Amino acid sequence: MPEEPDELPELERRRAELYQQLARVGDFRPGSLNEVRRKCGKPNCACAAPGHPGHGPQYNLTRRVEGRTQTRHLRPGPELDKIRREAAAYQRFRDLVGQVTEVNEAICDARPVAPPGEAGDEDPSATGGEKGGS
Repeated sequence: MPEEPDELPELERRRAELYQQLARVGDFRPGSLNEVRRKCGKPNCACAAPGHPGHGPQYNLTRRVEGRTQTRHLRPGPELDKIRREAAAYQRFRDLVGQVTEVNEAICDARPVAPPGEAGDEDPSATGGEKGGS
């Protein structure tokens, strides 16, 4: 039972707002963008000196695919900037999905229980559960 009489409509309004935000996320890709520096291993190179940070930075996009880590090496410039935006958009997408999940759970808790066959039963096909033939 809702704690306040207007709680359910407010939760449904919030869910609709989150769905609108999801529609505006745009292009995204999963993964983490990492900046790395490496020592080349040549004993006479400047990077061999104590305290030298190493060559770089180099940028990698890492993600899990079928249980394995995939790494994509990126060059600074337009490609890196594009992937940085896409990875940030993915984090925004994940955050919004989490918020939608929380709001939906609150809606489920707030929605009154209706006896079977009475008005208020939701039709599962109305939520996109089944695909219709064209």
